[in-house]
Amino acid sequence: MSLLFQHSLRIYWEDTDAGGVVFYANYLKFFERARTEWLRSLGFEQEAMRHQERVMFIVGSTQVKYLRPARLDDWLRITVEARELGRASMVLFQQAWRGETLLAEGEIRIGCVRSNVEAENSPRTSPAAEPLDFKPCRIPASLIEAIENPTKPAQSS
Repeated sequence: MSLLFQHSLRIYWEDTDAGGVVFYANYLKFFERARTEWLRSLGFEQEAMRHQERVMFIVGSTQVKYLRPARLDDWLRITVEARELGRASMVLFQQAWRGETLLAEGEIRIGCVRSNVEAENSPRTSPAAEPLDFKPCRIPASLIEAIENPTKPAQSS
């Protein structure tokens, strides 16, 4: 469906536990960064989409397998590949690599929801009022087109 996207990052102290090993939940952060850069490589900035298209993506589910530890100062390559593309959600397959060693992999389902920028920027009528309703909506057609018909393998550093 889509070409494999790759994003590289360095492991810092803030990513590790006291033993210098990456804390397991941080792989989800690394996957999130790679998804953001993947969208950017396709020409879609998330903040611009939130304001102009009035949509944003939320994570609906994750399933991650941890295979080997990453450590302080490692240089990782995080990949993103669209596996399923629906009208309002998509399933992405992501992996974390150190060189040729696979460290973690997972499937992340993200859903497209309304952003309600106007409600977010207006005063609330009551403290309990929630400006973001997160109602599912269609993924913009231009993004679906970019995912289904990528021009070349993308990479960011």
